Amino acid sequence: MNPTIMQHSSAWVSFTYANVTAALALTLGGIFFMPIDLWIKGYMLMGVMMLVSSTVTITKTIRDVQEASKLVNKIEDAKTEQLLMRIDRGKE
Repeated sequence: MNPTIMQHSSAWVSFTYANVTAALALTLGGIFFMPIDLWIKGYMLMGVMMLVSSTVTITKTIRDVQEASKLVNKIEDAKTEQLLMRIDRGKE
């Protein structure tokens, strides 16, 4: 009843970090080199910061909800297994 937990490879983890770093660097570079006023650049940077922050928050929240449901399922499986063991003992 214990499902195996899949681990990400180190190559995949490195790729995801590189992907986020490249995307953020290219976005910030694009904002920096835009021919617009400084206050508009600041506003755009604030938007990028809020978008990154909210992305991290929603990702963590989704993961926490999934982890909680796994724990509930494990508890329910343990209760079911305990009940079945009691029934088997009663037949003997």
